Amino acid sequence: MTVQTPAGRAVPRLLAPARSAVDPIGQRTRADVFAAILTAGPLSRVEVAQRLELSQSTVTKVVNPLMEAGYLVESTAEPAGAVGRPRRMLRVRKELRLAAGVKIGPSKVTAVLTDLGAQELARREQPLADHRVETAVAATVEAVRHLVASVPGASDRMLGVGVGLNGHVDPTSGVCHYSALMDWHDVDVAGPLAEACGMPVAVSNDVNTLVVAEQWFGHGRNTDSFAVVTVGAGVGCGLLLGGRPYLGRSGLAGEFGHVPLDPAGPVCSCGNVGCLEALASYDAVLRRLREAGLTDCEDIDQAVALARSGRGPDAKAALAAFAAAGEALGRGLAGLCNLLNLEKIVLAGEGATAQDLFGPALVAALREHAFSTAAADCELVVDAVTDDLWARGAACLVIRDAVGA
Repeated sequence: MTVQTPAGRAVPRLLAPARSAVDPIGQRTRADVFAAILTAGPLSRVEVAQRLELSQSTVTKVVNPLMEAGYLVESTAEPAGAVGRPRRMLRVRKELRLAAGVKIGPSKVTAVLTDLGAQELARREQPLADHRVETAVAATVEAVRHLVASVPGASDRMLGVGVGLNGHVDPTSGVCHYSALMDWHDVDVAGPLAEACGMPVAVSNDVNTLVVAEQWFGHGRNTDSFAVVTVGAGVGCGLLLGGRPYLGRSGLAGEFGHVPLDPAGPVCSCGNVGCLEALASYDAVLRRLREAGLTDCEDIDQAVALARSGRGPDAKAALAAFAAAGEALGRGLAGLCNLLNLEKIVLAGEGATAQDLFGPALVAALREHAFSTAAADCELVVDAVTDDLWARGAACLVIRDAVGA
């Protein structure tokens, strides 16, 4: 069984049953069992059955062929309290298959090679001289080729390449309809990359790749509904609802940064006025500092250092700029909680490292504007994201498709 990509290539399914007229287990059950062991293992058969509400006999029917195929291995572990028989624990041989993950940004391409557990095996950065599509494709291909060549035997174990980038990306077609940061309009990303790399390519909005990574290996495990909200040069959002990523009709769901908050506010990068991104991003903080007369504060790192210095009126102005951004973000998050009644919000992105500066205002605004118990129902978690984690999230696209869960 395979998954067809826009370029006509195929992501190989790891768990395809042997060719027969009848599949008594079902691909979904097989994938769910494997995914449970991959993301939460080592697990015993009893634990797998309890997690998925399956009978132990069904779990055994799934597990035994996967052990024979070499995807699962079994070891013994002492029982809790050292009482009773040792438990037989199952784990995935994560090194059997590899995936490449790529984060395409305005100034560089960051790529990693991972195992099935999204653990980084190798890393590569390629600078981008400009924002042309051809430049980004060439840099991505060069990075992936370098990674594959750097790990012995990688070429025979590759599942494919996952790509995350900013903007409105349709994961079904692999087309980026619009990216303000890259100035791309209706660009086929998956097709040229698959052709040049010679392997399947999965493309999605970069924040949605983090949703998959958090769901499988991070804060979203065992959580039915959560959002990943990123703060930095922009404000992004990815959603998991009912246990599944929610992308909308064409991959546009989660454009949280372009929720209109202030009709008299500043112009956003999208051309509209008063968007959340125009009020809570890096640019919003720097704009407020310029308005306060601090014209020598040229980048966000300087703004953060100034705010943390605590020295004089300039530091006070910087703290006020971050607090204003936090207040706007908190109002936006309150709307998200009121609408979806989420269990958890993971606050991520490079801007999350300044959470000490904008966090108090964010929490206060969230509590003030949330309806009834919407804020109390939702756990707020901070997960500062590096370029490597964005790239690992992109690799998770390929891992998820290969498992089929």
